[in-house]
Amino acid sequence: MGKIEFRLPDIGEGVVEGEIVSWHVKVGDSVKEDDPILDVMTDKATVTIPSPTDGIIKSIQGKAGEMLKVGQVCIVFEGEGGSTEEVVEVTEEETITQEIKEEKIVEKVVEKTTKATPQVRKKGERVMASPAVRKKAREVGINLNEVSGSGPGGRITHTDLDSWKEAGSPVAAAGVKRTALSGVKEVPVIGLRRKIAEQMSKSYSTIAHFSYFEEVDVTNLEELRVHLNNNRKEGQPKLTYLPFIMQALVKALSEHPKCNAHYLDEEEKILQYEAINLGIATQTDKGLFVPVVKNVEAQDIWESASEMMRVSKASRDGTASIKDLQGSTFTITSLGRMGGLGATPIINHPEVGILGVHNAKDEPVVIDGRIEVRKIMRLSSSWDHRVIDGWDGAMLIQTLKKLLEHPATIFM
Repeated sequence: MGKIEFRLPDIGEGVVEGEIVSWHVKVGDSVKEDDPILDVMTDKATVTIPSPTDGIIKSIQGKAGEMLKVGQVCIVFEGEGGSTEEVVEVTEEETITQEIKEEKIVEKVVEKTTKATPQVRKKGERVMASPAVRKKAREVGINLNEVSGSGPGGRITHTDLDSWKEAGSPVAAAGVKRTALSGVKEVPVIGLRRKIAEQMSKSYSTIAHFSYFEEVDVTNLEELRVHLNNNRKEGQPKLTYLPFIMQALVKALSEHPKCNAHYLDEEEKILQYEAINLGIATQTDKGLFVPVVKNVEAQDIWESASEMMRVSKASRDGTASIKDLQGSTFTITSLGRMGGLGATPIINHPEVGILGVHNAKDEPVVIDGRIEVRKIMRLSSSWDHRVIDGWDGAMLIQTLKKLLEHPATIFM
């Protein structure tokens, strides 16, 4: 039997370390080649590392939340072969494909609960209680069918009996007796949540934010949207407001190129981009992702909508590649149906601006001295005041407003 040391492989261009998200194996387990052994996170993507060999796990290095450097021994196998020590190092191609096959953010939740919420049994459900509790109930004349249990699975405890006696009845004024809680749930900040925290802290602490708000009359845009959806061809996606906003941003950012840029703090220089690569902030059950629709300037509205749907869906189901999550020059964050009156979105560092889109609502508007009901959308934007003056940020939003209120001009 030979000892095989497996080192963390190169899992992406420029990546020098990764955070352990979870282990799929433990010491003593037998594994086959290509079995998943470890989830490692880097740059908002989680990579599942497969086993390079058949063998038995002899030791593992690190636990969830700790960092591993590329080239560091992370696991030792005992495999078939001679007694000599073998060091196995695999390439990126052998470990992963550019498509992330699995996004599996695991948060280990430690329960430190001294008393749980009483669970009410369904009618006819069996009473769960230890012999000692049953004996105590018989001695004091308590019908266990009338007592709610706070133990695991609704098991009745001695404390439940005491609470029942103090209340004088199994039912308080509002139903089941309410119990004071003192539990604490400890959630380690690891994986994607740590990455989000680091990015938000960096953005907020290094960027001098200022925000600008505006209302946009999208009544005509809504009519065009409905018309295009009613006449779309087979295979064309249903249009929301976002593809129109993306197309309008192509024009607006082209007119205000200062806003389509990165500010490199340490190098003290600004990179202004010709390409319009729009990050689309996407909330998933794993946390916030910002997949990127690249070169929107080269797409029509149907292509923009299709690509936005693709990268957003990939983020939600965990199949987004590293490439899908990199390269944005400007970001859109949509509050969707929640709407709201305004927000102060945090800029996606190192970008210099971000656009927040709220829902469109019917509101009374004064037009030429008369009141009309129009569809109004609110926009919230934030800008890096170190490189974007208030005038520049406001002018981009005003240009965007004109385009959205006269949607034919988006396509002229």
